[in-house]
Amino acid sequence: MTNLFCCSISKKLKFRLRNTTIDKTLTYASETWTLTKRDREQLNIFEREVYKRILGPVYDNEKENWRILTNTEIYASVKKPTIIETVRLNRLCWFGHVQRVEGNRIPKRVLYMNLGTTRLRGRPRNRLQDEVREDGRIVGGEG
Repeated sequence: MTNLFCCSISKKLKFRLRNTTIDKTLTYASETWTLTKRDREQLNIFEREVYKRILGPVYDNEKENWRILTNTEIYASVKKPTIIETVRLNRLCWFGHVQRVEGNRIPKRVLYMNLGTTRLRGRPRNRLQDEVREDGRIVGGEG
């Protein structure tokens, strides 16, 4: 990644490279992910690191030195959905597609398949249906 964002490339080209290569690779098959809190944090950290490399340091006139952008400054300057928001939208689109297919198709059967096994002790892990319900509440604004 260090060679990908060298100084001789314009910021516009760096953002295009990010959109076409990094985002697509990072979100490949994200429709079926069930993300934990740690996974979300790691994805957000990676995304911010990429943006920091693209945007580079900025000169602070008040302190008269160079500094790295803060997280709020990064998101304010980029004005794009975060990786987590992209994963949520991908998951909702895929879930909607599976809902519209016929009942005997494999993706729909697998989505509603009951394996007949017992769960482990402790708090149950999130299922894809739980994640989609949460995504619909967050993206759609429904309670």
